Amino acid sequence: MRYGYFLTEPRGSDPIGELRDQITQAAESGFTSAWLSHIFGLDALTALAAAGAGGPAIELGTAVVATYPRHPAALAQQAMTANAALGGRLTLGIGLSHRIVIENMYGYGFDRPLRHMREYLDVLIPAGRGEQVKYAGETVKADLRLTGPGGGFPVLVAALGPRMLGLAGAVADGTVLWMTGPKTVAEHVVPTIRAAAAEAGREPPRVVCALPVCVTDDPAAAVARANEVFSVYGQLPSYRAMLDREGAANPGDVAIVGDEETVLARIAELEQAGVTDFVGSVFSGRERTQALLNGLAKG
Repeated sequence: MRYGYFLTEPRGSDPIGELRDQITQAAESGFTSAWLSHIFGLDALTALAAAGAGGPAIELGTAVVATYPRHPAALAQQAMTANAALGGRLTLGIGLSHRIVIENMYGYGFDRPLRHMREYLDVLIPAGRGEQVKYAGETVKADLRLTGPGGGFPVLVAALGPRMLGLAGAVADGTVLWMTGPKTVAEHVVPTIRAAAAEAGREPPRVVCALPVCVTDDPAAAVARANEVFSVYGQLPSYRAMLDREGAANPGDVAIVGDEETVLARIAELEQAGVTDFVGSVFSGRERTQALLNGLAKG
């Protein structure tokens, strides 16, 4: 299992410089990848291209860019540009986002999300390789060829339900998870996505699993803190479904908390479940937690 670094949204006056420092630190600590969320702060692709260009040879990924606000060819063009700036080190993580975001905040429809993602990938992937795309789906249409630097880039789909996992395994390069515990990964995510990839004649897919982590001698307080920080994920339907599968009442119940021995055992459980890349999101006890994750990254 490889170890990734969850980049923290910069809050200072030089956000790109802050990101550049974090990426350098991640590479020097032995992490194989660094991941940036795309929510309402920095545009993740632009920020990674600006901060990572000319930097250390570490994979940089988005976790994740929402599909609905961007035409797939427009996203492919932006990703091609970012990938060129990064010397081919980009991994594009995409996802549907959530109905409350897409409909209430952006004003787009959130109808037929599985069909939308299938058609989106039908355009995004070949367009990102610089191929001619002539496509007329129910939710997406395209007739164009991008002339930027082709060759493509890995695409991961934030997939949680069985049909979306099947699509990710059959068409994309894998999935990137959040708020999904080891039982759900072992019994639901990995078997579903691997079976779809095998049926499509594809290589075993990546399963990138990000979870909150805190090394502490007071796990009860850390769980309470995680419940506070990540409370929204207990309310969003897609994450709520994964928590229910895990038997978790609240987000803090899937956070990896405890002393060093406990945290290492929990991370090893994810490896046994089939996770290919673990990305820890440090939410408390930063110095002690980061020291443990750095130790894992260095092997």
